[in-house]
Amino acid sequence: MQETSLVREVPKASRPRERLDHYGEKALATHELLAILLRTGPKDSNVIQLALRVMNHFGDLHALKMATIEELMEINGIGRTKAIEIKACIELGDRFSQTTQLKSGTITSTQMAGALLKQEMRELQQEHVVALYLNTKNEIIKKKTIFVGSLNSSVAHPREIFREAVRYAAARIILAHNHPSGNPEPSEADLVFTRRMVECGEMMGIDLLDHFIIGDPTYVSLKEYGVI
Repeated sequence: MQETSLVREVPKASRPRERLDHYGEKALATHELLAILLRTGPKDSNVIQLALRVMNHFGDLHALKMATIEELMEINGIGRTKAIEIKACIELGDRFSQTTQLKSGTITSTQMAGALLKQEMRELQQEHVVALYLNTKNEIIKKKTIFVGSLNSSVAHPREIFREAVRYAAARIILAHNHPSGNPEPSEADLVFTRRMVECGEMMGIDLLDHFIIGDPTYVSLKEYGVI
C-alpha cells in the first residue's frame, strides 16, 4: 500500500519530532519514538496510528525486538524497507546498551599525573591547556585539549572546562598547561585562573584535584604549591 500519510498530518502539538525537540527524548512514549523512526504511515492512517498499530500487534518491546522482518511486514503499513529499518534500530540499541565508558588508566598520585602530562606536553611549541576528566575512582574517562594558544598567552574559560566535565559526568578534574619557554614557574595569571577553577568546582561539586604547569624537564603542581 502506498505510504502517503506523513508526520506533518498529525496536529502540531502532538508531532513526536517537535515534542522531542522541545521536551527531550525521555518525555516521549514508546510509540512516539517509533513514529519518528517510521516517518510515514499508510494511505488510510497517519504515522502515529501506524506506530500504535505496531505496538498493539506485538504487545511489548521484547516481542517487537524478537520479531522477524516477515513478521513485521504482516502489519498494514510496514513494508520491507520499514521492517529492515526497525530491525537495524533495535540492533543499534542493543549495541549501545552493551557499551561502557572507555577508561585510560587510574591516577594514583600527584607524581603519576605530573609524569604522564609532562611526557606528553613538555616539548610542545605552543601553549596548550589540557584537562583530564576523572570518575569517582580517579579513572581517566576523557583527556581533552581545551585550548591551543600562542607562546605568550593562554585563554581558557572555566565554563569551557566544566561544560566538558558535565558532558562526561566527571567527578574530578586535573588541569595542565605548558610553558613553551621550559620554565614552569607559575605566573600571577596562572594562580588567578587556578583559584577561579577551584571556586567554580566547589559550586558545581566537581573537584579540581591539581593544576600542573609543564616545563622542560620539570613541572610544578599547584596543589603542592599550596594554591589548591
